[in-house]
Amino acid sequence: MKLDILHAINAERAARRAAVVVTDVASGTQRLVKAADIAKDPLKELLEKRVRMAKSGMEETPQGRVFLTVHVPSPQLVITGAVHISQTLAPMGQMLGYDVTIVDPRTAFASIERFPDVKVIAEWPDVALPPLNVDRYTAFAALTHDPKIDDPALKHALARDCFYIGALGSKKTHARRVTRLKEAGLSDADIARIHAPIGLAIGAVSPAEIAVAIMAEITERLRKKPEAA
Repeated sequence: MKLDILHAINAERAARRAAVVVTDVASGTQRLVKAADIAKDPLKELLEKRVRMAKSGMEETPQGRVFLTVHVPSPQLVITGAVHISQTLAPMGQMLGYDVTIVDPRTAFASIERFPDVKVIAEWPDVALPPLNVDRYTAFAALTHDPKIDDPALKHALARDCFYIGALGSKKTHARRVTRLKEAGLSDADIARIHAPIGLAIGAVSPAEIAVAIMAEITERLRKKPEAA
């Protein structure tokens, strides 16, 4: 690999941006496609598929065989609410390769005893979230049921283009949340990005089942090609 490509890859990694090295198998020539350039690349469909899968591999193209080496930032899962659901959701996220962080200012809940192997920040969202580099490779779940915690956290997530944003609560609870967020200046388009009630509709009842539904919805959002509008 040429030194200039290696330097460019390292720069994209540091900025938590995806990039793909396209290697022509016949000639050995390589080029780097950054995330911002994928949409206008001749191999757009293949590149988008590989980035969604976060998996390198060989592909056949009209110009011949190419090997696509995919560099994608590690996904992270940020949860507001050190609640019962989080006690299953956090280790489940870790098993699937997510860097998991739980934010909850309520120290009675946000303790190392309840979450021994998870990063827990016992601070309010306005203090805890900015240093976490919440970005488009972040899944965000608001689970406290407390507007003082979840609402500012949701506003932060929506401003950072997270690939998934979900919020716990019934349809009535979410309707009240929508009213508050609109009063806070968020648009209908912003609010429509929130998955609420959170999780796939699988009939989940227990905290553990709800965690399964949430992780399934996050996985679906991460891996499936978005439907055309």
